[in-house]
Amino acid sequence: MTEAIYENALLNTRADELEQAAKKFHLSNPNVWVLYVRFTREMAERGFSNYSAKAIFERIRWETDTVGEDGKSTFKVNNNHQPYYARWYMNRFPEHEGFFRIRKLNSAEGSAKGLPELTPKDFPYDTR
Repeated sequence: MTEAIYENALLNTRADELEQAAKKFHLSNPNVWVLYVRFTREMAERGFSNYSAKAIFERIRWETDTVGEDGKSTFKVNNNHQPYYARWYMNRFPEHEGFFRIRKLNSAEGSAKGLPELTPKDFPYDTR
């Protein structure tokens, strides 16, 4: 998989755009997938027949976060990527089909928007 494939993909729906962003993130941060698989397997081994993709993402944040010079988090994982990681996991490991309860992607019905991905810089903190 190369990044160029995703950049040149035909984006018809908002879901296509969101998945492209998730794939781009994945290529830049392969360690997130390693942790996603590890933490999901741990929950399955503990006896869970289903679990929360959000909880897995939060654990990844907890385990990987470091503090920057400004006293703020240095690593960000976009919540928009959660449904794609859950689907990728169950596709890659069919024995865990249904481990994550997934919903229909409403964004699959909306047309592509061409919007940039928002970053923490787009949401300044109130410093009071």
